[in-house]
Amino acid sequence: MEKRNMVHGFYFDTINYIDACAPKELLNEAMRLCDSYNRLLSKSIETSDIWRINHAEGKSVRVDPHTTAILTAGAEIYRASEGAFNMTIGAVSSLWNFKAEQPRLPEPEAVREALRHCDQSLLEIDGDSVRLPKGMQVDVGGIAKGYIADRVGEFLRQNGVESAMLNFGGNVIAIGPRPDGEPWMVGLQRPGGEINRDFWAAVPVEDMTIVTSGTYERGFTLNGKRYHHLLDPRTGYPVDNEVLTVTLLGDVSLLADGVSTACFVLGPERGARLAHAFGMRVIYLLKDGRINMTPDIPLNIVR
Repeated sequence: MEKRNMVHGFYFDTINYIDACAPKELLNEAMRLCDSYNRLLSKSIETSDIWRINHAEGKSVRVDPHTTAILTAGAEIYRASEGAFNMTIGAVSSLWNFKAEQPRLPEPEAVREALRHCDQSLLEIDGDSVRLPKGMQVDVGGIAKGYIADRVGEFLRQNGVESAMLNFGGNVIAIGPRPDGEPWMVGLQRPGGEINRDFWAAVPVEDMTIVTSGTYERGFTLNGKRYHHLLDPRTGYPVDNEVLTVTLLGDVSLLADGVSTACFVLGPERGARLAHAFGMRVIYLLKDGRINMTPDIPLNIVR
């Protein structure tokens, strides 16, 4: 077996890691794929498909098949979640700056006005053509990392890699077991703890994806209240329910990424039904410390 190597890069506003039994040159090539996808899907790069859709003034735009695949999957999740996952939340998300040195809340009237332009049912996908009504914005930040992780994992498998773990900011794909034959152990981030070092639980995984959405990822505190980046498409404000984190285990990171966002919005009961409908297992960590989860998950609690 090849020597174990690790590479990392900063894409999609997060640090991405690939840990694999593979030549470092191959892993660097895999990581460079992230840059190409970022240029294709970023809403802030003027040549990207997403930027062109958002600035087409209601006209149809011809896009890359990768973009079509993401938007089509997002439309499926939108319908299944009854709008809890919404890629056209861009008009609202653009009002929030979770990285500002001096954070502030958007004006309530601006949020109400932006919500009028967040109807994903108006997004038209026809083959390789996409049309969005004027004044609306697509934001694939809640699903794109999962798709990219799938594609990078596919690239590694096609190049003979049999043991690897990809971690793209909470989107994890395990290829085979670890080099010693044991499953990869994926830590579940403890909200409020040191990122990538403080975990409340761990899950053994092999040949599957595990995706977590949580309040700890990005946000700010203002006047004693925490405002995180997971926005409720129904209100335009950060989701305010009993959930701290939700983790999904499945086969396709694209679906797990989008569905985990919807599960966070929906809460444990409706979210669990949605996850199971997509063939995924789910773990909820709630604010009062309770854990709601699919019974057959081998969850190792960290005390």
